[in-house]
Amino acid sequence: MSNPQRALAGGREWLNTPPLRAEDLRGKVVLVNFWTYSCINSLRPLRYIRAWAEKYRDRGLIVIGVHTPEFGFEKDLGNVRRAVAAQGVSYPVLLDSDEAIWRAFGNSAWPTFYFIDADGRLRHQVVGEEGYDQSERVIQKLLSEARREPITDPILTIPGDGPQAAPDWPEVGSEETYVGYAKASGFAGPGSLVRDGVARYDPPARLPLNHWSLAGQWTLGGEFATLTGTSGTIAYRFHARDLNLVLAPPADGRSIRFRVRIDGSDPGAGHGFDTDAQGFGILDQPRMYQLVRQSGPVADRTFEIEFLDRGARVYAFTFG
Repeated sequence: MSNPQRALAGGREWLNTPPLRAEDLRGKVVLVNFWTYSCINSLRPLRYIRAWAEKYRDRGLIVIGVHTPEFGFEKDLGNVRRAVAAQGVSYPVLLDSDEAIWRAFGNSAWPTFYFIDADGRLRHQVVGEEGYDQSERVIQKLLSEARREPITDPILTIPGDGPQAAPDWPEVGSEETYVGYAKASGFAGPGSLVRDGVARYDPPARLPLNHWSLAGQWTLGGEFATLTGTSGTIAYRFHARDLNLVLAPPADGRSIRFRVRIDGSDPGAGHGFDTDAQGFGILDQPRMYQLVRQSGPVADRTFEIEFLDRGARVYAFTFG
């Protein structure tokens, strides 16, 4: 694109900074990260982005996180503000709820990184995770050009933990799966999904790998499924070390109790960041919940989450 700084300066809502203008970016090296806070692929790189922002801030680097939402709840300023604080993000964040910046950059995926030199030219682009060492070398190169002096600091290696732990890519045999009918795939059941209506679902006799099912009374919308019965279950047969699930509480904000089982048993050492060893957890914010982290050999497993209260909203499964 011809003038990325002008596109950024057109943003209206900012967190962690007063609105940045084109003159604020002039002469600076700018790293732009398109992200959204419920996306595991957006969350895992944050440990590096935070570190680069701190390490190179005094040498002319400005990091801007452009938050372009995937789901409706990510357009809410309060939700984004809480997520930014929870993730320890202190660099500027530009809210792009109408996707204007996304379109101006011609962006197509989360996360994507754009490296802009001190003259305002787009010099490098990275789509997706990984390649952190090469990305830091690009930052050093652009800063060296701007300062007319070499920057050869050691390249950072930052281990992640919790939801931000590096994925076990060789063992990821399951793909992101949406539950709302607009993008739903892989549903298994005696019947089919009922759009925009209350329906009673029963699980199939056998759940094939990379398929999911519902049990109980649910309403399926375009973006998410809502539990309308007093309790209900969603199951997924998967192959990966980690299983994550994007969830939201009901509109009235009530907390929802849930319990996770793996192959019909308590998860034990395979529990995720957001559950205990017995599989219990609380759904109290709209976000991604890290629910399974297999501690031993990765194998095909059947995941079940039972919601113990009415109103849970289920959006998408992701894996790592």
